[in-house]
Amino acid sequence: MIRFILMLAVILGMNFYVFFRLSRLVCADTRIYVPILLTILFIAMFIIPALTGTAPILYRAATAWFFIALYLLFIFLLMDLLRLVLPMQNVLNGNWLTLGVLALVMTAVFTYGYIHYKDKKRVELSLTAGAKNLSPLRIVAISDLHLGYTIGKSELDQWIKLINAENPDLVLIAGDIKDNNIRPLIEQDMAASFHSIQSKYGVFACAGNHEYIGDTTKMTDFFRDANITLLRDSSVLINNQFYIIGREDRSRPNRKPLANIIAPLDKTKPLILLDHQPFHLEEAEQNNIALQISGHTHHGQVLPLSWITDLMYETAYGYLRKGNTHIYVSSGIGIWGGKFRIGTQSEYVVIRINE
Repeated sequence: MIRFILMLAVILGMNFYVFFRLSRLVCADTRIYVPILLTILFIAMFIIPALTGTAPILYRAATAWFFIALYLLFIFLLMDLLRLVLPMQNVLNGNWLTLGVLALVMTAVFTYGYIHYKDKKRVELSLTAGAKNLSPLRIVAISDLHLGYTIGKSELDQWIKLINAENPDLVLIAGDIKDNNIRPLIEQDMAASFHSIQSKYGVFACAGNHEYIGDTTKMTDFFRDANITLLRDSSVLINNQFYIIGREDRSRPNRKPLANIIAPLDKTKPLILLDHQPFHLEEAEQNNIALQISGHTHHGQVLPLSWITDLMYETAYGYLRKGNTHIYVSSGIGIWGGKFRIGTQSEYVVIRINE
């Protein structure tokens, strides 16, 4: 609750400042515009998405605006700093030309961001597991699909074509399959799309933090209907050759220690771990995990947020080796909110594992 209140305060504060600056460009008197626009934003982002009907359109608009407002925030802060040393009052107040230039810049930047998001990047890794008698494995790993009001069935079907083109032995999903509401996944019958994945050993997933937003019973039912094996602090032995382990999300208070999960397993076989949030990566090394796949960070989605995630995590994106443990943190194939990638990428990972 404290985190939510702080997040809400930051969002409202950011928008107050941006709306104030935008309204000053149009008119010197901002007393009417700011509270009205703030009220509309609050309703669109936090209230109406919970309803049916117009919710998808408003949710997309509100979450896209979040990133646009973030960039406007940086621009206006820079202009206000320059105003301290340069005569810029005429540029910032009642100036439609400045407003027009800002509109063109924002349109160019976020058009690029949308095109870059749509271009899914293929990342390829070739690893060794250090295990005898292990048949070569071809894995496709994805994370952070965020299916829902923003990303629907048609986009999911395009991703599945990319997955099937790799002819994988195994498909792994490192959490956050859904966004905030399970309803659009059910209404669009996205479970049927998952059934079209062609994988020798099947599709396996761990839960992400977004899996626990809303009705968790319907979430579990959806995974079953989609033929996805959801591993929640549990493991499965595949072809008597290797284990897949899925941890509960870090946000769960009853999450088990990794050592307890793997205690009964045959340690002579490679252990492949799915853990949504890439915290405490040393645990994987300490427990002789061969490969860990994580997501969650999105690598910030847009600059400069990626710089913040780089400070928050030991590895916010990409490949890391700790001892004999291979770790890959994906920036995700999907996205939260507005479909923009600036300085980051949406990706799927093709991993070849040999003995």
